[in-house]
Amino acid sequence: MPATQDGHTRKAIIRLLLESGSITASAIGDRLGISAAGVRRHLDALIEAGDAESVAAASWQHSGRGRPARRYRLSAGGRAKLEHAYDDLAVAAMRQLREIGGDDAIRTFARRRIDTILSGVSDGPADVATKVDRVADALTEAGYATTTAPVSGPLSGVQICQHHCPVSHVAEEFPELCDAEREAFAEILGTHVQRLSTIVNGDFACTTHVPVDPGKHATGAHAPDTQFPRHPALAESTTTIEQGAST
Repeated sequence: MPATQDGHTRKAIIRLLLESGSITASAIGDRLGISAAGVRRHLDALIEAGDAESVAAASWQHSGRGRPARRYRLSAGGRAKLEHAYDDLAVAAMRQLREIGGDDAIRTFARRRIDTILSGVSDGPADVATKVDRVADALTEAGYATTTAPVSGPLSGVQICQHHCPVSHVAEEFPELCDAEREAFAEILGTHVQRLSTIVNGDFACTTHVPVDPGKHATGAHAPDTQFPRHPALAESTTTIEQGAST
């Protein structure tokens, strides 16, 4: 296989690892139309380069007889390679902005940035679920590799899952970027939203729960130890939302 074709195939596999959280080799082959031997060769190369890692399948992911298939996911090193090369410059610029204009200047910048990304999402009448899809499309266009998934149960709704964050390294020092995202989501969708996980905190994705009923949980006064349904890509993790979460 020519080296250029190898590179395109591995980029496609990396994208699947990024969007899926974890995925089996057979699922990769089915999605990309690659033979089992070809998938193994590419995965071995990615693991050797430190871009991917193999993990045992959780019990909920296996049904039937036989040994559960191993799953593959992007490693921390692989995720770091996807980050923009200008993180240091961005952090330096943000520090200067804070020095000149204070915390208010940082918050204003963060909000204007996400408002620009999400501009047009609110155009035209739409229900919450439709707007969530528009938010996901706008975020993906901006490099966040975002998907959505419906969840059921007492806290039913939709979850927005950002599998990649192009500014995560900057957000480690400037959490105002994350705060502005959540605030913008809530205003555009017209309902309370709740962050379940963030890449900045070491999770494999930034996940936000959106209730389907705009009036539901509007006060943010959740019961103690309320367990929100997990996005499929993060089903292996368990993040508990504390009482009195900020709206």
